[in-house]
Amino acid sequence: MQRLRQRSDFLAAAKGAKAPTPAFVLQARARSDHDPPRVGFTVTKKVGTAVERNRVRRRLREVVRLSAAGRLRNGNDYVMIGRRAALDRPFDRCVADFIGAIKRVHRPPREPDQPARDGAPSQQPDPRPTARAVS
Repeated sequence: MQRLRQRSDFLAAAKGAKAPTPAFVLQARARSDHDPPRVGFTVTKKVGTAVERNRVRRRLREVVRLSAAGRLRNGNDYVMIGRRAALDRPFDRCVADFIGAIKRVHRPPREPDQPARDGAPSQQPDPRPTARAVS
């Protein structure tokens, strides 16, 4: 597993699939090659002081190191955006969040005409005519 280092790679991953969790947001994008997966970590200044941000980054790196084997796909880039909750969230919950997030970003996209599995209404436009303002 390699690290993402260039800004353009981080920006490209931001356009891919996203899986938010309480401790981080996982972003993923497929590249056109089959090289080993690359992972990048970022924590904004909104999270806290430099010491807190570095602690979040270290925790996220360890989550990936321990649980990424066999889950990250070749030819993909992953970015983990750390949140403040990563400081206090139990480590085993962070690992479980990461495993779930990996599954969500690799899930095939839904067809636009299929209803959501959770019973939520679809995002299709309402076929009924709309009321028009009379002037």
